[in-house]
Amino acid sequence: MLLCEQVTMAWSRALKPTATAQRTMEPGTVEGIHLFNTREFFEAHEALEAVWLKTKGDRKTFLHGLIQVAAAFHHHTHGNRAGFRSLLEKGCTKLERLGAETEGVDLAGLILELRPWREHLDRSSQHAAPTPPLPRIKLIIKRSSD
Repeated sequence: MLLCEQVTMAWSRALKPTATAQRTMEPGTVEGIHLFNTREFFEAHEALEAVWLKTKGDRKTFLHGLIQVAAAFHHHTHGNRAGFRSLLEKGCTKLERLGAETEGVDLAGLILELRPWREHLDRSSQHAAPTPPLPRIKLIIKRSSD
């Protein structure tokens, strides 16, 4: 196997939720997070939406926020600035209402990674600014105490 292929496989494994997360999350949520982290934003939106359609309450708000952020970055990759701005704001607003962590997802960390994008959208209309790094959805691993 070529070194490039080995690195790609290792990177893909690193971006996929851990086995513990996979046991505690619905498969569609795990897949959606993996797709988001591998920059397949439209596919992430679709996977998360399939779970979202069957949920209620705060969980529905959580998934809807992730879906809107994924859809926002899909718009970004296709040059749709208005769609990107609108969906990013809507998604962030939903996620900010939920607290630092939901279902093992580090929402505080994700919101911190999204803040430079929101600022970039505000600044870049005035002058060209470098784009921030693409965000990743990270999980909080809780250790069980004996």
